[in-house]
Amino acid sequence: MTPTNNETGDLPLDEFRREGHKVVDWITDYLAGNATMPVVPRIAPGDVAARLPASAPEQPESLETILGDFERIIVPGTTHWNHPGFMAYFAISASTPGILGEMLAAGLDSNAMLWKTGPAATELELRVMSWLRQAMGLPDEWFGLINDTASISTMLALAAAREAHPELRVRDEGMAGRADMPVLRVYTSEQSHSSVDKGAITLGIGQRNIVHVPVDDEFRMRADVLGELIAEDREAGMLPMAAVATLGTTSTSSVDPVAEIADVCERERVWLHVDASYAGVAAMLPEMRHHFVGMERADSLVVNPHKWLFTPVDISAMYTRRPEVLKRAFSLVPEYLITHEQDQVVNLMDYGIQLGRRFRALKLWFVMRAFGLEGLRSRLRHHCELAQRFAAAVREEPGWVVMAPVPFSLVCFRYAPSGMSDDEADAANQRILDEVNAAGDVFLSHTKLHGRFTIRLAIGNIRTEWEHIARAWELLRAATGALAA
Repeated sequence: MTPTNNETGDLPLDEFRREGHKVVDWITDYLAGNATMPVVPRIAPGDVAARLPASAPEQPESLETILGDFERIIVPGTTHWNHPGFMAYFAISASTPGILGEMLAAGLDSNAMLWKTGPAATELELRVMSWLRQAMGLPDEWFGLINDTASISTMLALAAAREAHPELRVRDEGMAGRADMPVLRVYTSEQSHSSVDKGAITLGIGQRNIVHVPVDDEFRMRADVLGELIAEDREAGMLPMAAVATLGTTSTSSVDPVAEIADVCERERVWLHVDASYAGVAAMLPEMRHHFVGMERADSLVVNPHKWLFTPVDISAMYTRRPEVLKRAFSLVPEYLITHEQDQVVNLMDYGIQLGRRFRALKLWFVMRAFGLEGLRSRLRHHCELAQRFAAAVREEPGWVVMAPVPFSLVCFRYAPSGMSDDEADAANQRILDEVNAAGDVFLSHTKLHGRFTIRLAIGNIRTEWEHIARAWELLRAATGALAA
């Protein structure tokens, strides 16, 4: 018996059209009404899995049935990052133009491993990276490409830093079992993201060879100590390979003194990578440019449009002023990928470990055009103003203290009334945070500063307004009343 088209081909396009319209309607209703949902689902581990069959269905199920199960099972088990009350970690958001771009990218399903396999995807990526670079004030000669996350971008930067020492012959000979291989060292702040450590682990450098440089009272890397540590390691026969500075650290959004760090790195011939994955887009604001002095002297930099530029996860913009070193670290062209155009074009596969490449640039292109640079600046500026307003409210409230400077849209604060010991305050702040998050209206996270439990409120969702922050503040203050009960 000859199979029918329904058995061997795609689903009928009229069914896709019908159900696709329903999906767009659902997303629209979700964006309009998700503020009424609890940000974090009230479920226990395993609850979602318990509602899912253990095996895939043998027979086809309708899209209508599948979408119904999406609403019934998946949505109630989702932590809603795209919720205006999500103010934990670094808040993100998928704007409507970004969502449209993501949908179209899925429809095209382009794979830009080579220029030939994705001409529009390749050339749009290079152009959109140029747009973002210009908006941030980076020099024209910088080369930009898109990865999935900052963790991968930072790892690629560290690989390039290693390749900047061709005498090591790591690409050809590897690192294992070599008596002639010096110990490689990477320097970063005590406040830096764990992706630096993970990158070093992955590349075989080793976590013990990540040197965490002390910070000052504002949680910024001390450039003077960095210089001393590099000198000590070089004296001990080690090879200082790279330093990673941060513009907008994860815990506090502190700003490392990049210009001073660049002085050290240039003097010591050490690759400087800048992690600006959260705050880098703030360089688009003229009044914020003072935070980014020296950024242009780095060898590489990462900024994530999916963190604070309203573009759906995932998209990480990596820049380098030494693209030839990055390409030397990763370019490998087997016979089946050789094309007639390869000497005339950029093949993005040459600049990283992945071969297949999603059309991520499309959604950023939609976002940058739909809002325009001035519209994006207005939204970033608004978030910074909201953060300052909240920080002022915390400072004015008896018993509460702001724990770190507020350069961007993150506020770190703590309940520490007079007469309460530090340990008692730690326990109180944990209970406050748990009670606030249990209410469901907002979601906050925490860190530790100077060893003390600290609550974080991060503003970054495009739909977050003062009413959502005011609700968080109302819940926080109410929770202190429950402490005495």
